Amino acid sequence: MASRFTPINASYVLLVEGDDDKYFFNKICATFNPSPTIKVAVPKDFNGQNSKGGVFESLPPLLKQLADGSLSKLAVIVDADYEEQHGLGYQRTIQKITTLLTQQDFVLIQNTENHEPGLVFENGSELANFGLWVMPNNQDSGMLEDFVKACIKTDELSLFEHATQVVHAISEPKFKPHHYAKAEVATWLAWQKQPGHGLYCAVKDNLLNTDYTLFQELEQWLKKIFPNSSN
Repeated sequence: MASRFTPINASYVLLVEGDDDKYFFNKICATFNPSPTIKVAVPKDFNGQNSKGGVFESLPPLLKQLADGSLSKLAVIVDADYEEQHGLGYQRTIQKITTLLTQQDFVLIQNTENHEPGLVFENGSELANFGLWVMPNNQDSGMLEDFVKACIKTDELSLFEHATQVVHAISEPKFKPHHYAKAEVATWLAWQKQPGHGLYCAVKDNLLNTDYTLFQELEQWLKKIFPNSSN
């Protein structure tokens, strides 16, 4: 991985698993307009493979860019997934990334007293703090779609409930059991004014309540990791 890694030319980098995540977080990051602009990147931007594993492989060379000053701020958003479906789950995801960060002298800050959202790692060599958000809520198993489900606007809940009922009424679903959230959200989005668009439309079309606690926590975490230099 390291031999064919393509360095990124950006000051602020938010690394996510795949293209759907990339478009979704591009929309979210644009809502608070940080300066410099956040580059939402995926592993394939560095000649890697888009996946959670690809994020893990891309992280060490990105940390080296952080260490040599060619990168100013770095954060990662990955899904917790489900241990019962052979995924890492929340705790093992934290452990995996913590192991990678320890090699660069990063230490996880425990935010239990201040109840600050998201996860932050400090560095003993005075590098910028590293940010980590494990979808959906830095606590439970799940994925980005579970975050979206938790933030759906009240006036959209009836349509979403109907979409959920339709998905669960399928007698022989082709998708895996742990992908019900993906199917539910995709069906709900397919019934919007512009069917066939991805997760980013949930933000673009104002289908999410940005005042909900979980959404606010994500935004607060992003603003903490990627402060606006013009403020």
